[in-house]
Amino acid sequence: MSAMSGRYDSVPIASTIVSDGTGGLREVRYLRRRALPDPRDVLTAAVHRVTAADRLDLVSHRYLGDPTAWWRIADANGAVDPDELTGPQAEGDLIVIPLPGV
Repeated sequence: MSAMSGRYDSVPIASTIVSDGTGGLREVRYLRRRALPDPRDVLTAAVHRVTAADRLDLVSHRYLGDPTAWWRIADANGAVDPDELTGPQAEGDLIVIPLPGV
């Protein structure tokens, strides 16, 4: 496993009190919204030309050494839907690979 941090490691935890449905109250903890980085501020390690057979986890493993760090590539490219970055529909597209840990 890589020493990289997780996608939500730096997101603060908040809480709220809600009805428990039986007349009581309970505390619900949740993660606050995660701010996405501006893709223009990403430090680029590489640029990858997508093939029809690419999967984001495999691309992440190839460049970042961790298949679970796919979200770093998604964030670096401003992807709302990470699945749109790879696969036959994205063949030939260029995607930015960020520097690891940034």
